[in-house]
Amino acid sequence: MAMRTVFSGGRVFDGSGADISTGDIAIEDGRIVEVGAGLDGDQSVDVTGKTLLPGLFDCHVHALMTHLDLMRNIQTPFSYKYFNCARNLETILRLGITTVRDAGGSDLGVKQAVRDGLINGPRMHISIVMLSQTGGHGDSWMPCGASITPRILDPGRPNHIVDGPDEMRRKVRELVRMGADVIKVAVSGGVLSPRDKPTHAHFRLSELEVLVEEATAAGIFVMSHAQATDGIKNAIRAGIRSIDHGIYLDDEAIDMMLKRGAWLVPTLLAPRGVIAAAEAGVALTDATVQKAHEVVDVHAESFRRAVEAGVKVAMGTDCPVSPHGTNLGELELMTKLSDMTPIDALVATTSSGAELMGLADELGTLEPGKRADVVVVDGDPLEFATLPDRIEQVWKDGVRVV
Repeated sequence: MAMRTVFSGGRVFDGSGADISTGDIAIEDGRIVEVGAGLDGDQSVDVTGKTLLPGLFDCHVHALMTHLDLMRNIQTPFSYKYFNCARNLETILRLGITTVRDAGGSDLGVKQAVRDGLINGPRMHISIVMLSQTGGHGDSWMPCGASITPRILDPGRPNHIVDGPDEMRRKVRELVRMGADVIKVAVSGGVLSPRDKPTHAHFRLSELEVLVEEATAAGIFVMSHAQATDGIKNAIRAGIRSIDHGIYLDDEAIDMMLKRGAWLVPTLLAPRGVIAAAEAGVALTDATVQKAHEVVDVHAESFRRAVEAGVKVAMGTDCPVSPHGTNLGELELMTKLSDMTPIDALVATTSSGAELMGLADELGTLEPGKRADVVVVDGDPLEFATLPDRIEQVWKDGVRVV
């Protein structure tokens, strides 16, 4: 007979947006079986003075990356990053983040290592690589003629530079074959790539429509690195599910997002992380640092207006643009830079993340039938400034992992 475990004596934030209230939670066979008052079970976890949250989501991370230092990266042996990745995933999990959408880098082997328990980390949806046009945000060609993309065979990650609808169709099919749970595409330039501009749209609509057609046929969603206004609009027109970053939103783009039900994953930490890295002495190009300063305020204003208009928001960070472990700082920024309440920010980090990723039937709320991902927080979970230091226990599928 399965063991029934009850978290008793605490308070519950169920992820639905309802106020935090007193209650117990019973779990059995990796699932939540009951939420209520005065529950009993085979064993009890005393959470008096603590609050229970659903497992948290970060919908935009790069677990295989550890820092922004280009010189360190090119001096690091090829396989070393996988050992760093294991540590990064453990760091993310310790924050109560039990599910992530990896926005480029981690391959099927990383995901499977977590799933099989070889390494401790959040469950993963992987995009493997970010598709980019020639000269786009993912093109690592440098003016000296070299490319920082490894040229040795990496059987888990294909070449990600594509041009034209036919190449796009083939590449999406290749990524599906390699285990991608979501397709990531750069529909604009970006901050960290020195040879392009965040204000320029990348890929033509015909290329993006083929991408979405193929992903839809495979039953998976598309996420977009989307900063330029025109790139955002092309992504929405093509049916891309999430606009990640969303730096240069105008009123028309916001209206299109509302009409199409597109999600915003704001990654407010990201430009601040670039600026902080530069101030700490990390060797970044002048163009990158300048772009980070140029976008930080307009990014915040775009986010504020999107929230005010009612655009759906899911939490994502772009860590390690800000270091892994700073992820929960995104919640504080969401409330400081918009009319989002702390409850709204927690919803964006729980049930909204689950809905965006197509996991709402399994995760995102504390209710019977859902997988038993439970985070135990000492004190008030709405005090975001100190929240990372007060994550006391993390349970994933009914097993205590932190």
